[in-house]
Amino acid sequence: MAKISCSFPVNRVEGDLTLQIDFENNTVTEARSVGTLYRGFEKIMCGRGALDGLVITPRICGICSLSHLTAASAALDSLCGTTPPDNALRIKNITGMMEMIQSDLRQSVLMFMPDFVNPAYASNELYTEAAMRYAPLRGTRCASAVKSSATIVEIIAILGGQWPHTSFMVPGGVTNVPTIHDIVQCRHLIVQCMKAYEKQILGCSVERFNDISTKQELDEWLAASADHSESDMGFLIRFGRSIGLDAIGGSYDNFLSYGAFDIPTDSDVNPSHGREKLIRCGYAEGVNVTEFDQSRIAEAISHSWFNGYEGARHPFEGMTEPEASGEEGRKYSWVKAPRYNGKPVETGPLAQMIINGIPLFTELVRTEGTSSLTRQMARLARPARLFPRALAWIDEMAKLLGNSPFYTPYGEIKDGRGIGLTDAARGALGHWIIVEDKAIKKYQIITPTAWNGSPRDDAGLPGAWEKALEGVKVADIDNPIEIGHIIRSFDPCLVCAVHRLDSGKKIFIC
Repeated sequence: MAKISCSFPVNRVEGDLTLQIDFENNTVTEARSVGTLYRGFEKIMCGRGALDGLVITPRICGICSLSHLTAASAALDSLCGTTPPDNALRIKNITGMMEMIQSDLRQSVLMFMPDFVNPAYASNELYTEAAMRYAPLRGTRCASAVKSSATIVEIIAILGGQWPHTSFMVPGGVTNVPTIHDIVQCRHLIVQCMKAYEKQILGCSVERFNDISTKQELDEWLAASADHSESDMGFLIRFGRSIGLDAIGGSYDNFLSYGAFDIPTDSDVNPSHGREKLIRCGYAEGVNVTEFDQSRIAEAISHSWFNGYEGARHPFEGMTEPEASGEEGRKYSWVKAPRYNGKPVETGPLAQMIINGIPLFTELVRTEGTSSLTRQMARLARPARLFPRALAWIDEMAKLLGNSPFYTPYGEIKDGRGIGLTDAARGALGHWIIVEDKAIKKYQIITPTAWNGSPRDDAGLPGAWEKALEGVKVADIDNPIEIGHIIRSFDPCLVCAVHRLDSGKKIFIC
């Protein structure tokens, strides 16, 4: 059979990513992840005042804008040598958790699970139920997910002034000091959202679900109660297994997390891996976790529409000089190719579960490898580990209000280098800044989607989701829903868009 190439959309958020797929005998032989829009925030930042990143970089993304603010402020803290006080960390942590949770719920219910209503599954015995739940704009779960996630971001607005594109973090802490009324209101909203999550997403308490440590226990939980099996998590597992999502979507099994949510020094919250961060930073090959070293990060541009250097460079030494001929060839994306110790990696909720040693996901990856189903389960399960800690920190903040500061003066911004690393909803997010004469000389940003959706590097190694698509068998070449499942399980922040029509090419609209 002749090779067929196609470009098609796979997401439902923004419009600057496309996939170019080559098929032979309905099997993917090569995939290219094409970032089609040059935005140039790194160039925009150059020459500006050092604090400008606190206002500009949250505009990079309307979904994880607070995470960009977190990274930008952390980079300035690094440069200035300041440490935010404990209550500032609590506000940063609670708001960051809420942004992560609302993204997890919206992505799962509004973006991933609507694919269960694809006509390819019309004969599936669960199809009618899937349509009732997740049909776009009509599904019963769609409306409730929008409502509950809107309530979650109210918490960010109360503590941070607005969402998205908030700018309440500065070097040394936060600019907004909540009142006891604010704290009580936030606590009420967190409890309300956690109860809705337990009822609709899990069908049980977060404690009950977090106790699951093996696949056998997961199956026992699924069969133990209709509340479990009929929950969104239960339905994801049942429907996902019925269509084979547990058998597709595996990539390199290299995982990266920068960690997130610094533990206040006076906090009773103490994660099992230590007190530095709630979400641990680290790198894993399979389930073997090693210490993270940011100096091992480098970006290649051999297949990206940039020029300026050969090989791969650390962000402090890298360049963002756009150059595109408009012609197809070796270069095919506006996204660079970040690598850790020379290797492509996956980042996001599953990476966090592996690096934090969460038993259920460690066993699934160790015994079965990664899959689209396991990746999506990790995303839907992550709020169960965040809600209780958010409640603990809001209660600690209430007890300490008036006795603990929210800001530490930092003086003037010094010349030098700063690094701000965090994990956003989709994974590892980093900002690197160089300041000279009180102005930004260089600003480099690596987003989670750059890690997951990178093009090939100098060695020709594809990015994480390019690799995950290789060898996938598509049942219907005119409706390649399998590709949609795989890409959406990574939760790309960029939408794929049809933008090319050449002789011999097939165009698919999903």
